[in-house]
Amino acid sequence: MGDTGELKQLPLKHLHESAGARFGGFVGWSMPITYPAGVMKEHLHTREHAGLFDISHMRLFDLAGPDAEKILARACPLDPAQLEQGQSKLSLLLNEKAGILDDLIVTRLGPDRFMVVANAGNADSDEANLRELAKGHDCTIEPLDRVFLALQGPAAEAVLKDCGLDLSHLYFMQGFEPRDGWFTSRSGYTGEDGFELAMPIAEAADMTEKLLADERVMWIGLAARDSLRLEAGLCLHGQDITADITPVEAALLWTIPKELRDGGAYVGSQALVAARAAGASRKRVGLMPEGRQPVRAGTPLVDSSGAPAGQITSGGFGPSAGAPVAMGYVQTDLIKAEAELFAEVRGNRIPVRIHTLPFTPHRYRKG
Repeated sequence: MGDTGELKQLPLKHLHESAGARFGGFVGWSMPITYPAGVMKEHLHTREHAGLFDISHMRLFDLAGPDAEKILARACPLDPAQLEQGQSKLSLLLNEKAGILDDLIVTRLGPDRFMVVANAGNADSDEANLRELAKGHDCTIEPLDRVFLALQGPAAEAVLKDCGLDLSHLYFMQGFEPRDGWFTSRSGYTGEDGFELAMPIAEAADMTEKLLADERVMWIGLAARDSLRLEAGLCLHGQDITADITPVEAALLWTIPKELRDGGAYVGSQALVAARAAGASRKRVGLMPEGRQPVRAGTPLVDSSGAPAGQITSGGFGPSAGAPVAMGYVQTDLIKAEAELFAEVRGNRIPVRIHTLPFTPHRYRKG
């Protein structure tokens, strides 16, 4: 977390300041890292009640026009024609080597219109990528200036209903526009039931204050968002997935329709087919260290002989799991052999075992 002087500021910064947020730098933004309650309480409150996250650093793009489907089908290993109106889908932007440039949520809003949600650190390059693919086609790409909030946890639906926004008809990975300039989907990055709400900046403070007036709601910072998504086994771009990692290695082939795993019109299709045929020499797995000491991103993994075995990409303490949890890449032959693995932390070797993901069960509202 660096100096916040040159960083972009959230539109609702004043509300975070009045709530006592501690800020830090994250992908070019000044973000609330924690609030006075602290990471543990924020994390558990989200699992038990409803946590409110300001995710306005993320970027929404409105793609519209007769060629919008064609552009998305070229950009991602996705068949947009199969998306029903109001349906959302996790997809990937790949490079020519099938490396993951970003993970996106794509929602069909109409016959020729889609909402695309991109990660903050990749928003500019994603926009440039989409605009390049859209050249010569009838498709507009409009970045939206919105406050973007996530309300996550078992009480989220009831809280929103009490605030005048009844979203009980939505199931996980469905989205629509409830009001002019608004967009919402039943989704999130905590493993809990919840919603992501984009709204015009002028209307955001009023809605946010309504939500916070409910005793079931608590502001949640970036630190607890990280521990929640890690327990849920969800990837953070730039750590668990990068432009040098393929969906085969990342265990994300499930995001790609079966008929597109063997090729298609999308960027990186040939490389993905080759990667599948060759098999991955390393795989993303869940890892649980022995004892109480967390292992952090960047920690090397070794086998019992001390030979390199992989690396931790995300790690910390899981308050709901009640233990340290991590994700990382391990050599496939060692996974198959069920070899003993160790994390090397400051000269000490901490035994780690491969653990099924997620560490805590997902509680999405499925249809």
